[in-house]
Formats: sequence, C-alpha cells, structure tokens
Amino acid sequence: MREMSSETRTPVPLLYRRHSSEKIMNNLASVSSSLLPAFGTVVGGDSPPLRKYVIAPYDRRYRWWQSFLVLLVIYSAWSSPFELAFKKVATGSLLYVDLVVDFFFAADIIITFFIAYLDKSTYLLVDEHKKIAARYVTHMMFPMDVASTLPFQTIYRVLTGKLHRGQVFGFLNLLRLWRLRRVSELFSRLEKDTRFSYFMTRTIKLICVTLFAVHSAGCFYYWIATHHKISQDTWIGSIMNDFEDRSIWLGYTYSMYWSIVTLTTVGYGDLHAVNTGEKVFNIFYMLFNIGLTSYLIGNMTNLIVHSAVRTFIMRDSINEILRYASKNRLPEGLKQQMLAHMQLKFKTAELQQEEVLEDLPKAIRSSIAQHLFRKTVDKTYLFKGISDDLSRQLVVDLKAEYFPPKVEVILQNEIPTDFYIVVSGAMEMMVHKNGTDQSLIRLGPMDMFGEIGVFFNIPQPFTVRSKKLSQVVRISHHHFKQLVESLDDDKKQIMKNFTQYLKDLKKEVQDEMPFLTELLLDLNMEQTTQVNESENREKSNYGREDREGTPTSMLKNTFQMRVVIHSHHPHEKTTDSKSAGKLIHLPDSIEDLLNLAEKKFGKRGTTIFMADGSQVEDLNALRENDHLFIS
Repeated sequence: MREMSSETRTPVPLLYRRHSSEKIMNNLASVSSSLLPAFGTVVGGDSPPLRKYVIAPYDRRYRWWQSFLVLLVIYSAWSSPFELAFKKVATGSLLYVDLVVDFFFAADIIITFFIAYLDKSTYLLVDEHKKIAARYVTHMMFPMDVASTLPFQTIYRVLTGKLHRGQVFGFLNLLRLWRLRRVSELFSRLEKDTRFSYFMTRTIKLICVTLFAVHSAGCFYYWIATHHKISQDTWIGSIMNDFEDRSIWLGYTYSMYWSIVTLTTVGYGDLHAVNTGEKVFNIFYMLFNIGLTSYLIGNMTNLIVHSAVRTFIMRDSINEILRYASKNRLPEGLKQQMLAHMQLKFKTAELQQEEVLEDLPKAIRSSIAQHLFRKTVDKTYLFKGISDDLSRQLVVDLKAEYFPPKVEVILQNEIPTDFYIVVSGAMEMMVHKNGTDQSLIRLGPMDMFGEIGVFFNIPQPFTVRSKKLSQVVRISHHHFKQLVESLDDDKKQIMKNFTQYLKDLKKEVQDEMPFLTELLLDLNMEQTTQVNESENREKSNYGREDREGTPTSMLKNTFQMRVVIHSHHPHEKTTDSKSAGKLIHLPDSIEDLLNLAEKKFGKRGTTIFMADGSQVEDLNALRENDHLFIS
C-alpha cells in the first residue's frame, strides 16, 4: 500500500517551504534565487512535505554547504595548474590537502542523490529517490563529478605501491577545473540577489577571471620550459641556470611576472620566448589577451555608464530646455522655472518611480497610497466626516507631484480640471490686480486649493504659487465626480464642509469673488426654508431631500449636465436682451426646470422645445450644452 501511494504521489509544488521562525524579509531577499511556480500551481502551507531524506535545493543549510564548496573550488582552481607546473608539490605537501578537498566533493556527490530537482516540463519539484538518482547518473555531470574527484595519484600508489611522477597525473588533475562551474553559478545567483551590490559583484567576478587567466598562463608557460630538451634555450633558463633545482616560489614569481607583463602589453623584454614552442604559446596567449581585455573593458564601461545614465539624460533634458527657451525668446524668470522643475523631476525620481508602481498589482499600489496619503486626506477640511469607503477610494488614485520654489501650480482664469492638497511645503494664493500679484492667503500642509473653481465650474479665481519646495497630491475632477455621484450622505457632508469653508474665508478673499456673497446669502435663506418645509417636502417628494440651491444640490450641480435655456419659442425671432440664453445646470425634473426658468426670466413657461422645434418630455434624453426654448 505504501508503494502504491509512493508511485501515484504528485510532485511537491516547487516553492513549498516548511514553517519556520525566519523573518519574512529573509524570504523576500532570496526570491531572486528561488524557483518560480508554474501558472496554476498551488503554493502554500497545505502542500505536502518533502519525502524523508530529501533536501530542497533552496534549503538554507544546503546553500551554506554549496558556499563552502565554492571556497574549495577556489583552491582547486589554483592548485591544479600549479601542480602541473611544479610536480614536486603534487606528490609532496599538497597531496594530503588535495585528498581532504576530494573527500568533501565525494561527499557532495552522495548528497546530490538526495537533492530534489525541478521538472522542466511541469515546473514542479520532484522528490522521488529513484527519479533523482536516475536523472543524476544519466546526466553528464555525474561522470565529470566522479572524474574530477578521484585521487588518481593516490589510487595508483595504493595499487602498485610505487609513487609515479609522470605528467599524466598532472593533466588528470586538471579535471578538477570542472568544479569552476560552481563559481559561475554562485556569481549568477549573486547578480540577481538584491542584498548584494551588482557593481561590486560584477567587479569581483572580473577580477577573479583575470587572476585565474594570469595564474594559469604563468603555470603553463613554466611547464613548457621544464619540458624543453635544453633548459638554457628557454625563457627562464636563459637568465637562470638550473632553475628546476631552485626554489619553487622563485619560479612561480618569475612565471607570474611574465604573465602579468604580457597581459598588460607592457613587454619589458627581460623575459621573452626563446624556442619555437614558447613563441607559439606566446602567440595564442596574446590573442587570448585581446579577447580578455575587450571583455574586461566592455564590462567595466557598461557598469560605469549604467551608473551615470540618469545624469546624461538630465543634462540632455536641460540643454533641450535652454535651446527651446533661447529659440523662442522666453523670459528669464520662466526659463528658470523650467530648469528648476526639470532638476526637481530628476531629484525626486527615486521617490515617485511611477514606472515601478505601474508594474505592481493594484492591491499593493493601494496599500502604498493608504500608507503615504490617508492621514493627509482625512485631515483635510473638505473630507472631514466622510465615510471610510470614500476616503479609501480617494487615496488610491492620488497623483503626487513636487514643485520647486516660486513656480505657479494654478494660474488665474485657467480651466479647472483638478484640485490639490498640500502634503509638505508652503503655497501662496494670489490674485493679479492692477498689473501686480497680490498675496491673499498662505497655504501649508493639509490645506487645499483649486477646489473653488472645480466646484463652481468656473475659471480658477486665483493663482497659486509655491513658496518653497513643496509636495502636493492632485485629485482629478472627473474621478472625484465618479466617486461621490452615488454617495448621498458623503455629498451632504462634503458640501457642508465646503460651505463652512467659504463662510470662514477672509473678507479680502471673498471680495475677489463677487458671486460668493450672494451665494452664501441664498444658502442661508434656503437652508432656513428647507427646515420649515421639511415635513411637506417629505410627503410630496417621498423623502427626496435635494432642492435647488441647498448645499447638497450645489455639490450635485458641480457634476451635473449643463444646458442653455431661452425664454421664447425656437422659431420666434427676438432681439430682447432679456431673452438671451442662460447657462444652467440641468435640474432633476421638468417642473424644477420651469421653476428655474421663471426665476431667471421673470415669467413662467409651460412647454420646453429643442432648437428644431421638437418638444422635450424626458430630461434624460438631453445632452451636454443643448439649447432649450421655454414658452
């Protein structure tokens, strides 16, 4: 029964992790090196655990083991060419060190039979012992791992009882260089790991490649000299007699000196090729150096340019602004504003990062917005007392912007499309009068501006200019309209806050808006009338609370359709100035429209016509800016 369940068991989802007390940040930091699940793969705590004696490839202990082996690989990369050139150490002091290193890699071969692997066809983690073993044995890695781990010199000595000093074992030891793939995999993983500097990782990798090339070339060049028939006819024998009997480290020093001088193309000439074999090796080594140098220079150039690319873009943008301002003869003050805005844009790019946020899921973007701006919105006068749902929805689509000092954010008489909340910094509300800008109000954090033009659908009555470096959030008129359209309670609360704000404005500010005094007077009168007639209104309108001119209807008018009404029949010719068209917000009913027309023209009509003479029976059929004729 156990065997049957073992055969039918599905592979473990590849990102399954056992429950542990490790911090979440540790898991997030290692995402770059983790296996990714296939679409539709269920990943979570309900996934079955790995089989007994099977190790996950992302297990932290296994990762530490792999890192330890990388240190041994570094030793192997140094010792293999070194033992080929200086065969005395291969059978002497380094022999026992090699045996210890080979033991650890032999242990790794055994451990590999217990490491789960990723099935490329299903992208699931396979933890069946038979499949793991079959995959490893049939793969090229297994024979190469075994060949690079076997201590051939020691095996020969055990079998024959003799110590062989031939060159065959020196070349067999070069099989250990197969282990270098582990270093390549390590650097590939580190380059994707955000906990480590990409620049430093790539730089260390380039240094390691260069040192290995220098070391290997020097050892091979020394080996060529030791195997020439006449030792005096070699690059080192021509300047040092009996060099094979001298110190090993002296020969190694001469080899490294020649290799580095040749790699850097200095070529002092004190060490040079003497025989044909050395000249051929020099030719191929210098050709190799051309490719290696190109690789190093290309990578370093790419790293340096990548770190400075934003600076190049900023300088190009500033030069384009200067050329544009010069070509169009813009005023010096306006040119300075353009330059300040461009510089601020690049300085705050890391704070805004719109392209980064756009790639995130909506839920994460919403959480970020709630964390950054929710308190700011809740403390703003206009949104005090509104529901949590509306507050949460408002925050989601806020657009954050930065403005340098002395830059106009809103211009007087411009079309109202957005209104703003000051997050940090300071703004100044001004009005242009008698050819000069006069300051009216200073705005600080949590203050709003631009909402008057938006609510009344009129050109902005004031200019707003930044006094110092400021951050604001922008709310779209259209988006705000969509959010509050169906929220009657929030409409009333927002309008109540807005009305109170208008009443509390300084007198000099109210004087700049002539319509405001009359509007506030009408609001006070109509609010009183609304209280006296509340019972009758409930009976006649079945609980409808909106009346023309009340705070609620005023907010509603902010987003209502606008039409033009006339006090005569469409086919009637008239030159009476009193019969000129009036732009209004369309009321809810025909009766309310007739009442409004009576108030505007001083006479009551009974029928509503379109411009072509057709009679209007349903207000829902009208469109924005239609002309209505009431007679």
